[in-house]
Amino acid sequence: MKQAKDYIIFPLDVPSEKEAKEYVRLLSDHVGMFKVGLELFIRSGPDIIRFIRSSGAARVFLDLKLHDIPATVSRAMERITELGVTFATVHCGESREMLEAAVKGSLGKVGVLGVTVLTSVSGDDILAAGFREEFSSDVSELVMKRAAMARETGCAGIVCSALEARAVRENLGKDFVTVTPGIRPSGAERNDQQRVATPALAIKNGADYLVIGRPIRDAKDPRDAAVRISEEIESAFTD
Repeated sequence: MKQAKDYIIFPLDVPSEKEAKEYVRLLSDHVGMFKVGLELFIRSGPDIIRFIRSSGAARVFLDLKLHDIPATVSRAMERITELGVTFATVHCGESREMLEAAVKGSLGKVGVLGVTVLTSVSGDDILAAGFREEFSSDVSELVMKRAAMARETGCAGIVCSALEARAVRENLGKDFVTVTPGIRPSGAERNDQQRVATPALAIKNGADYLVIGRPIRDAKDPRDAAVRISEEIESAFTD
């Protein structure tokens, strides 16, 4: 049975492998998954993934946001299957074929997650990038369009704001995974995130996993912060 801590993905967005390993040792029993992103993977490579997998029950979410021609994405995803990660990301971008290639390359061993619209992106950014006004005035419209494409091409789920998780669940089904960054406990600062939500709201909206970094990493006691967030998640099921 999924416990409250299993909803938490802690991003290892730190500058050194040593610091990443310290957080893994500290939080392995208090989060469900560790996210390994570009910075850490470029520095440490597959070794950090092997370390996480040997350190406890927490799983690995490899967040490289692949975005290239379909053949390259397919081959890259094939290499990812050798690492034993649970999820890996690919940008939804402009091409169905790229998503299809990622799913094919996953060989059914890795859950492919389509990145719809980064939570740091605002409607003004969308407009400046040349998208139609219907998408810049309501970013969720673009998220849903890309989410539907990810579903149709066989992705396991998407990365989206918690504000869009409810619509994704209602329109694309409960078995389509939603991973939601931009999670901030009540009273926490937004930092560089534009579309944010509390852990309780994200769960009530149907999010399957919550990426929670700074509220845990910047706390005086990261382990205690993770426990408190688990309690807030638990409250979403009892309210």
